[in-house]
Amino acid sequence: MLLAAVVSGVYQDGATLSIMLASITTMFVGVFMMYYTRGHKKEVKQKEGYIIVTFGWIVMSISGMLPYLFSGAIPTVTNAFFETISGYTTTGASIMDDIEAMPEGILFWRSLTHWIGGMGIIVLAIAILPLLGIGGMQLFSAEAPGPTGDKLHPRITDTAKRLWLIYFGYTVAETILLQIAGMSFFDAINHAMATLSTGGFSTKNASVAYWNDQPMIQYIIIFFMFLAGSNFVLSYFAFKGKVQKVFKDEEFRYYAGFVVVFTIIVALGVYYKANITELTPGYPMVLGKAESAFRHSLFQIISVITTTGFVSADFTQWTPFLTVFFFGLFFLGGSAGSTAGGIKVMRHLLIIKNGVLEFKRTLHTNAIIPVRYNNKTVKEKIVYNIIGFFVLYMLLFIIGALVLGFLGLDFESAIGGAASSLGNVGPALGSLNPVSNFNSLPDLAKWWCGFLMLAGRLELFTVLILLTPYFWKRT
Repeated sequence: MLLAAVVSGVYQDGATLSIMLASITTMFVGVFMMYYTRGHKKEVKQKEGYIIVTFGWIVMSISGMLPYLFSGAIPTVTNAFFETISGYTTTGASIMDDIEAMPEGILFWRSLTHWIGGMGIIVLAIAILPLLGIGGMQLFSAEAPGPTGDKLHPRITDTAKRLWLIYFGYTVAETILLQIAGMSFFDAINHAMATLSTGGFSTKNASVAYWNDQPMIQYIIIFFMFLAGSNFVLSYFAFKGKVQKVFKDEEFRYYAGFVVVFTIIVALGVYYKANITELTPGYPMVLGKAESAFRHSLFQIISVITTTGFVSADFTQWTPFLTVFFFGLFFLGGSAGSTAGGIKVMRHLLIIKNGVLEFKRTLHTNAIIPVRYNNKTVKEKIVYNIIGFFVLYMLLFIIGALVLGFLGLDFESAIGGAASSLGNVGPALGSLNPVSNFNSLPDLAKWWCGFLMLAGRLELFTVLILLTPYFWKRT
């Protein structure tokens, strides 16, 4: 917040004192709570890990809405909380009707919530918790995105530091490249933070479609969205010169393959079926019809798969087939160990592999046929966990859509809003389409979407386990 206050002061946008006050308030409450709990035993077990992660995100979202409220940029608690939790969970769904009218300090804070939430507030805390005498393994297992437990270093704090170093380095690199391509420094750093966090908040009302006449900017964002949607552990291996590990990784190969195949399908649909002149309203097709169809298809495919949610065109206006196609992609997600949301490619792979093997098990009832991933046997416990996750995910999606429908949304908006919120995608369908926002939702629907965002971002179990009665029983 102090950093956002500095940005506000530099641009003299009138929100400096308000953001400073929000920062001081947050610090005062934090210091008070640290002092009040100084005598408590600092021991974190698995149960405490789930509680700290879930409530940590809720408390951060409550404190994170203060700059919006104090500055008057977002005057209501419901809207301020929605914007904040959408930022921290890197969903990117917004209630702002006129983004460009907002003070620069507020827009910077908005992007910063993305950047912090991208790698995870708790993972960041793991790097500094040892200073307080607290171990962090339980928190990392509850927070780390995806079903893998890859560790770059035996010490969990060093793992967190390495992940953050890669994350920070990518952000700096994208900022520089976007500046070279023609963005202002302010727009470049905001979009870099939103890209690497797979968040999707933009500084422009038209999102990245604002630069439809500058293809290089969009190709740079495409590249970094792809990196952000891949496992950050693979980036570490690549920087260490172990590039073969990247291409041997089964999930990465499928992730890249999905992007290529899906882009071809959509590009052909856009080129032959969609009205290309309506693809980029107000902006010329700089490099021709074919390039425009390819670029927007690739951009939107990666944006949705990685759950970034940037918009270069309204894919719901292309063709009915492509609208349904993109809705299906809401459930794919990026790689495990990335900043992307969704179910994740690895889970889909293991579910499909296990389903195919069930045919063999049916024919050979006495045979032991394990699921294999990266040429290694996957434990049954992990397979059951992933199947359970998928069932819970789809059940929560159905319940989420039913609740939104009960609150007054039409069918298309209800299923789109539920899938988008739970998958941390951002743009949805119907009245919540890529060129609209979530401001039209009733207040209760905004709170419900906020819950779905949090549950999706923390991989369901971390949040839902707190709602079970046996979690709170003494053992």
